[in-house]
Amino acid sequence: MKNKLLFLGIVASLLIACESDDTADIIITDNSVTNNITNSGGNEPGSTTENLSGVYTEDLTLDPEVDYVITGPVLMASGTTLTIPAGMTIKAQPVGVNAYIAIQQGAMISAVGSASSPIVLTSNASSPASGDWGGLVICGSAPINSTADGSSDTSTSEIGGLSYGGNIPADDSGSIQYMRIEYAGGAIDGNAELNGLSLYAVGNGTTIDYVQVFEGSDDGIEFFGGTVNASHIAVVNAEDDSIDWTEGFIGTLTDVYVQHGVSHDKAFECDGYNTDFSNEGGYFSAPNVANVTIVGANDGSEAIRLRAGTQGLFTNLVITDFDEAFDLDGDSGDNPTGQGVIDGLLNVSDVTFNNVITKLKNDTGFTFTEGDFISGDGNGTGTDIASWGTGWTVGIN
Repeated sequence: MKNKLLFLGIVASLLIACESDDTADIIITDNSVTNNITNSGGNEPGSTTENLSGVYTEDLTLDPEVDYVITGPVLMASGTTLTIPAGMTIKAQPVGVNAYIAIQQGAMISAVGSASSPIVLTSNASSPASGDWGGLVICGSAPINSTADGSSDTSTSEIGGLSYGGNIPADDSGSIQYMRIEYAGGAIDGNAELNGLSLYAVGNGTTIDYVQVFEGSDDGIEFFGGTVNASHIAVVNAEDDSIDWTEGFIGTLTDVYVQHGVSHDKAFECDGYNTDFSNEGGYFSAPNVANVTIVGANDGSEAIRLRAGTQGLFTNLVITDFDEAFDLDGDSGDNPTGQGVIDGLLNVSDVTFNNVITKLKNDTGFTFTEGDFISGDGNGTGTDIASWGTGWTVGIN
């Protein structure tokens, strides 16, 4: 009962203290039975089961000898660290977005696996399916453009009302390496969703390396501003966008593999700012993206949508089985995506198209040629998923 009261109190204070936004109010059902340990005898792995839920105000180090089940929101408070040893599998009750892990501002995660001993976050359902649980959320203090440029103002996450944003580009939320996130994500409405991995204003002091999102209900990985550099990313069978960025994300993405399943939206959906709010910071998303392989489903869809003024430099891509490779949307007002092309701030170099009908669709209101946007057509080799993805990823064709 004390844990539940603490959970409710902290969430309430977050909602009062944080900057208001246009996100719909979300009701999270507390299904938690925090630290409920059932000992079935002996000390063998799997002989003890512990439920995880609620707010943790002290460090939490998971024990490889214990089977953990996430039964509600797991919230790591500022100043704490969640440690998950290599090789562990953590399961979540299939209660949708009512079960997730959140590393709040000022907290850290240490989840360092290996190719032979990855960390797996997955569903506890007997027949797991996309959207069974809410995934992993990390909230940092790096800049976002939905608040004033250079300010320490914060915004609040789409689900849970968690604070994120600030003026610390090198903010450190910990380290994730060799982690697979399965059957996660879910949307409440058009403005509120959880993804496999949601990165809110995460700084470039954080390590995100060797991460797969598999069979997700919403986006695979979404970057809400921030400066984090992510590498060796695989997203397979995401039902919405595989990679999504908004709110002024200016980090890097290196070695990315995307594979579409039957249900999907874009491989990349890229916004310069969150059009549901505003661009108070006065700048646009502008990451550098290198070594990308995108495998479509040959069903008439688009691979990469660039809009709302986003900038970005794409280098060394292979795009296979799409009607459209790049769809650029914008206008001459608040969403000057085309101006980025003209200024050399948004372009693609060294790309190979396989079974792609339209390489570039220009709906920006600006006039430029395909050659102004794409150079090195036919020179792309993409990422070597067969090398870095061996042993810890699943579902790769």
